[in-house]
Amino acid sequence: MAEQLSQQWDLEAIFAGGSDSQAFAGFMAQTERLIAELLGELKLSGEGEPDEQSLNKWTAALQEARARIVQAGSFTGCLTAQDMHDKHAVSWTDKVQSAAAQLQQASDLFDVKLAAVPDERFKSWAASADRAGIAFPLSERREAIRDKLPPELEALASELAIDGYHGWGEHYQTIVGRIAIPWEEDGKSVTLSAGQAFNKLNNPKQEVRDEMGAKWEEAWGGQADLAADTLNRMAGFRLKLYGRRGWEDVLREPLKINRMSRETLDAMWDSAAGGMDALKRYFAAKARLLGKDKLGWHDVSAPVAADASTIPFDEAATMIEGAFNEFSPNLAALAKRAFQGSWIEAEDRAGKRPGGFCTDFPLNRETRIFMTYSGTADNVSTLAHELGHAYHSSLVSGLQPFAQDYAMNVAETASTFAEALVSDELLRRAGSDAAKLSLLDERLQSAVAFLMNIRARFLFETRFYERRGEGMLDVGELNELMVAAQREAFGDALGSWHPHFWASKLHFYITDVPFYNFPYTFGYLFSTGIGAVAAAEGKSFAGKYDALLRDTGLMTVEELASRHLGVDLRRPDFWQAAVKRAVSDIGQFEQLAASR
Repeated sequence: MAEQLSQQWDLEAIFAGGSDSQAFAGFMAQTERLIAELLGELKLSGEGEPDEQSLNKWTAALQEARARIVQAGSFTGCLTAQDMHDKHAVSWTDKVQSAAAQLQQASDLFDVKLAAVPDERFKSWAASADRAGIAFPLSERREAIRDKLPPELEALASELAIDGYHGWGEHYQTIVGRIAIPWEEDGKSVTLSAGQAFNKLNNPKQEVRDEMGAKWEEAWGGQADLAADTLNRMAGFRLKLYGRRGWEDVLREPLKINRMSRETLDAMWDSAAGGMDALKRYFAAKARLLGKDKLGWHDVSAPVAADASTIPFDEAATMIEGAFNEFSPNLAALAKRAFQGSWIEAEDRAGKRPGGFCTDFPLNRETRIFMTYSGTADNVSTLAHELGHAYHSSLVSGLQPFAQDYAMNVAETASTFAEALVSDELLRRAGSDAAKLSLLDERLQSAVAFLMNIRARFLFETRFYERRGEGMLDVGELNELMVAAQREAFGDALGSWHPHFWASKLHFYITDVPFYNFPYTFGYLFSTGIGAVAAAEGKSFAGKYDALLRDTGLMTVEELASRHLGVDLRRPDFWQAAVKRAVSDIGQFEQLAASR
């Protein structure tokens, strides 16, 4: 009998000793010295045009420091995720953020130096052999610094953000840790963490979903005042900083971060809204299957089979590797390495934070994946999703650190593409109409998530920022904004709503990337379009796919799509075709549902 795969990740191979790791303490001390030395040199370098030797030295040091901060941030992020009560890990998080703020100061000063180099000389320097692979991000940095405050003010903002902006973001973890939901299970009274409780919302039994839906809303309502304070303070910090920079559009920063134009964003969202009528047909068919007039918010992800079986972790691993191998042996090999190398924290236990993520350890050229696995089909999808991230990371790991810095929207391309591969393979293997119906339901749930749920988040957040400029919003106002956004994005097709979704969703409280929503829909629809190309070209497309992913940190998304797919993302054609493909399963779902 084969040995079972571990469902706990191995962090000891990164830094032994957990939050008490002496190796990590030494690593952080070295990192802080490197950053301090670099910052000191940049401050003492004076004004004017820097010489080439200094530019070379600073570029190398800045890239090394960036890789070390990513390594440190990933480690502390893993520690706090696996145990929300690890206070020592929280204190390390603060230290890493302080070092990152120092690095940001050095980075801003470096960018000022780049901006001081005359255009022709910069082009010549950036085109040299050592820097040709990072010429795009260097040019990007040079232009971006001209759009910010003077370096000393940006440095002050970074320092204040540690205990302000980022501090509020970390405070959200404390709020999540307070969620403790009483539950009766197998005749025993237990207390569920947020992560464990969330999985109950996907239970096949209507009474379980109804009970947990009410308890979930009640639990977050109990923490809503704290969550509202947190969200308001974070938004206030952003708005004041944007105002000082002279930025009037709150989307200016997230669009720049995602290397994406407003024209592309608008074309994408307009096309996504065009899928609403088809998805409302899916809701109606699914409601009939569940014996309801309309789905409640907690029914959207419910399995359509009342006796839905669980999928053991080892079986899920085999499924994923097989599905990946049909497209690319390299992708399958990466998944196998992750499973057998204990890269994945999947154990279903109390004390873990909810959600899932994949995080990079660039110095080890490895990643780690976090989730809570309870055997649902949705869990399998999450696992495939995060492994897609891991594969993307593996493809860029040999590039210079600046070239590895791809944006969230294209990061979500690799992950959702991986999900689709698993879904396609499972559908091909389905041996009954009931199995096909369940798999089609899973696929359409993804379409709902990216075309409706994420759109609701985007609508809520844009409107929240519009209102926040006039003052703080209380819980009631936030609830109203949330329900209004849900009603619009879902076409008023649900029978109940989730007013406290803004409080329960971690993504609203992430401080690294503002507007942690629309990149998901971009990635889903972009990967859907890529899937059409892959289906048309067959096995030969795997190499082109790898090339596209390697280039994600080296050009805008418009340039990426034009070079590798021959399409213009600013036009609606590509997006409309992707939406049509995303909802193409609805007719088959309706037919199978009607026959039951």
